Amino acid sequence: MASTVLVANTGRPTGSPAARRMRNDDVIPAVLYGHGMTPLSVAVGRRDLRLALSGAAGSNTVLDLTVDGKVYPAIVKDMQRHPVKRNVTHVDFIQVNLDESITVSVPLRLEGEATAVANGGGLVDPAVDSIEVTTTPRSIPDEFVVDISAMEMDTVIRLGDIPMPAGVTATGEPDSPVVTVLTMRAEVADIEAADAEVAEEQAEETEGEAGEGGEAADAEGGDAAAEGDAATE
Repeated sequence: MASTVLVANTGRPTGSPAARRMRNDDVIPAVLYGHGMTPLSVAVGRRDLRLALSGAAGSNTVLDLTVDGKVYPAIVKDMQRHPVKRNVTHVDFIQVNLDESITVSVPLRLEGEATAVANGGGLVDPAVDSIEVTTTPRSIPDEFVVDISAMEMDTVIRLGDIPMPAGVTATGEPDSPVVTVLTMRAEVADIEAADAEVAEEQAEETEGEAGEGGEAADAEGGDAAAEGDAATE
């Protein structure tokens, strides 16, 4: 995997007002840390960052992060986004040693069409959208592609079924499901059964309230009759 150069600038002002002004100018506040270095407060251009991460590896792209003329091999550790606009508001870069293993999440993509599942009234459901692995920065896969064409109603694709490239190890349990099949007909039946149970409980409650109302009316009638007999006497 080739490195991508990204230039970061130091000396950025700190504080929320300054950060807002930077973002308005399409400059993103960021921090670089890792391998015992003193964290550096830096800033990167929004367009520069987008271009640097536009390759197949996405946020797992190994960057030659250039700060004041010094190059730091780094990857994106975290990207904070605006809760509504979803644009990037802050970036954490972590310096990496190209010869040491790191833990990253690699995107999962499903490929093909599970005809047998569709004909059986089922739905292919990815249990995860990424797979966590350990590997050296240069060996990070761009993505994992899973072919679901042969899936049937009773099949599950597990982590151990996914081939790993040389030097890449999945961190999860081999038996953990990656892709499963949802039985839509069974789900509909469960929903209908639950609705019927709720309706039955409501009917019983209504009958109970009606019975209590009748008993109360009988009691009131009895009291009125007794009062009438007393008045006659």
